[in-house]
Amino acid sequence: MTWQLDAYARSVGGLAPDTVRAYASDVARFAEWAGRGGVTGPADVDRLLLRRYLAYLATRRYARATTARAAASLRSYFQWCARRGLVAADPSARLAAPAPDGRLPRVLGHAELDRLLDPRSSGTDGASEPSPRDRRDDAVLELLYGSGIRVAELCGLDVGDVDLGSGVVTVVGKGAKERRVLIHARGATAVARWLGPARATMVREGSPAGALFYNARGHRLGPRDVRRILDRRSPVPTHPHALRHTFATHLLDGGADLRVVQELLGHASLQTTQVYTHVSKERLLTVYAGTHPRA
Repeated sequence: MTWQLDAYARSVGGLAPDTVRAYASDVARFAEWAGRGGVTGPADVDRLLLRRYLAYLATRRYARATTARAAASLRSYFQWCARRGLVAADPSARLAAPAPDGRLPRVLGHAELDRLLDPRSSGTDGASEPSPRDRRDDAVLELLYGSGIRVAELCGLDVGDVDLGSGVVTVVGKGAKERRVLIHARGATAVARWLGPARATMVREGSPAGALFYNARGHRLGPRDVRRILDRRSPVPTHPHALRHTFATHLLDGGADLRVVQELLGHASLQTTQVYTHVSKERLLTVYAGTHPRA
């Protein structure tokens, strides 16, 4: 009996590439752990063994979110095994996992955003011509904040996915679902400036011709490259996903309907979007406590 991990990974190929890698890695890690106890394949696994594995992860001080993802990966895998007849019954049914930490996503303030998106406006080199890298970084950050797209979605963009005249970008999100998102005028201008001579200077032999963004080696821009952009530009440590959180929160603060925000973010469930209402409430309470005479 084998675990058939390659076949399982191919079966979830419709998910985002990062999700496929994470699920395959989680199941492989479980198979290695179970193998040390003499388990040779999925047919030897029962619900008690799965619970013991999640408890093992907890004792190794893995983050709650990591343990929760491992449980989701194992549920996905054993559902696939059940469909393939590799197990008589799905041992992961009703497998509970610890809820992820209830930390609210970080939201950037307006002043911090101004320094991040337009660092040259207050610097000594404000009159100098931006470099091609500056043009690219401007466009990347304006798109992340102005449209709320995921980093993986941004990195997967091709030139043909951007309609600057209409202010619309077509992205492929989780589950290979395609959606159209809006970009504001500043974002469209930043992308247009990048698509001029600046982009051409970063093309190398073998560069993917249609990619919207390149890194310094002429490869398609990747999530790590985006993280480096933020490390250079942000006055404080900032994760790229914080721009997506900030996009959603600022929309809600401005009175946007929750379902509109759900559509723009590409969330399958409204419950996922509702976390941003808590963020907005926290900000309202902070303002209230700092400004009301009797707060």
